[in-house]
Amino acid sequence: MTDPYLENIARVTRRQLFGSAASGVGLAALASLTGTSSVNANEKGLPGLPHFAPKAKRVVVLWQGGGPSHVDLFDEKPVMQEMKGKDIPDSVRGTTRLSTMSSGYGKWPCQPAIKPFKKYGEAGISLSEMLPNVGSIADDICLVRSMYTEAVNHAPGVTFFMTGAQTPGRPSMGAWLSYGLGSDSENLPAFVVMTSSDKAKTCGQLFFDYYWGSGFLPSRYQGVRFRNSGDLVPYLANPPGVSSEARRALLDDISSINAAHLADYGDPEIDTRIAQYEMAFRMQTSVPDLVDFSGETKATLERYGEDALVKGTFANNCLIARRLLERGVRFVQLMHAGWDQHGNLFTQLEQQCRDTEGPSAALVKDLKERGMLDDTLVVWGGEFGRTPFGQGDPTNPKGRDHFGKAYSWWMAGGGVKRGTVYGATDDFGWNITSNPVHVHDMQATILHLCGIDHTRLTFRYQGRQYRLTDIHGEVVPGIVA
Repeated sequence: MTDPYLENIARVTRRQLFGSAASGVGLAALASLTGTSSVNANEKGLPGLPHFAPKAKRVVVLWQGGGPSHVDLFDEKPVMQEMKGKDIPDSVRGTTRLSTMSSGYGKWPCQPAIKPFKKYGEAGISLSEMLPNVGSIADDICLVRSMYTEAVNHAPGVTFFMTGAQTPGRPSMGAWLSYGLGSDSENLPAFVVMTSSDKAKTCGQLFFDYYWGSGFLPSRYQGVRFRNSGDLVPYLANPPGVSSEARRALLDDISSINAAHLADYGDPEIDTRIAQYEMAFRMQTSVPDLVDFSGETKATLERYGEDALVKGTFANNCLIARRLLERGVRFVQLMHAGWDQHGNLFTQLEQQCRDTEGPSAALVKDLKERGMLDDTLVVWGGEFGRTPFGQGDPTNPKGRDHFGKAYSWWMAGGGVKRGTVYGATDDFGWNITSNPVHVHDMQATILHLCGIDHTRLTFRYQGRQYRLTDIHGEVVPGIVA
């Protein structure tokens, strides 16, 4: 029979081991509590990172949920106009995996772009006339026309780019960067997420927490979601009758208890709890300042569009994103739903462009004017593109289905080549004909621009080393300046 006394001795010994381990989480928490360091060791990132001089110090991802149509917006195909209504040849379609909504079709009517294309900038990049504002920054962007993914449905596709796997459970890109590089802001989180949707709410796609989750990393690295209604961050304000001094004293007492618990057990989630309490206290001042737009010029607000000050819109989120980046936030993830045009391509796509392409371009221009674009990486894209064939009645199609075999993204700033087009597709925008860029390749390239060798930023979990790119991915030199 086991002696309970000896069991307790062994448990206490393990507590002491975890509490004094080389990770130093206990010491980091104590330093935070005693005021000897306003940013603890974990918030400074891992030793030895970045691996080399970064081109980008911060990243903003302008995520366009639902799948923006590459053949309507970014990849001009005159042959498709000639072939309108005719079946896309079997030799082009091959054995491409499609969603269950269209995989059983007997006809594949070619659906050309719904609006004409134009040449923009000195670079002469061809874009839809629905993208005049993106066209105005054509000489600052790198347009990638050769993205591809294995995902055929929304949630797996978004999860694939954000976490490196189609199934939930792994850390998101922002969490990896926060873990590896730490934070440059004492008063705001390193990783912030904001969401929005098309005004007509035509897109039913949901934004799941694991799109910005920390997975198996300590939860302190997960994205902090700012709400699009009510208080930006709930529960920051002191309750009625509670002064700032009283709240500070309460937090000190709670932190002392948590620090003692941390020393006993060494659980990183206790360290997370301490950090979250401290960050919430500091955000009581930083968040109200963040959304005080009184100092913004009229010209700046007009640039972001009529919705610039309308809470919860993509335009407002873009404006807040610039202010977050100015204040040292490392990774900002804006997620906008509305690009899933299965049956309303001819009405909704243009509206979606009006809501989003102006603020996207405004953010790039704003960063450039403030001298921040060179070291801020802006990424614009979605989980896949749309089918070159029309969806619905083959004689009168109204939309396009999901399509991951080839699609387009654009990037700006942060060390990418300016005024360039990378990759190409065939006459139907179906097959990539040069310089394919897989999801893992794009992840590797983004990390590279941030000064990280994607094969060396790892975390041991369940017996093996994991990384954002899993066991895949190559940096794309043709994108890097």
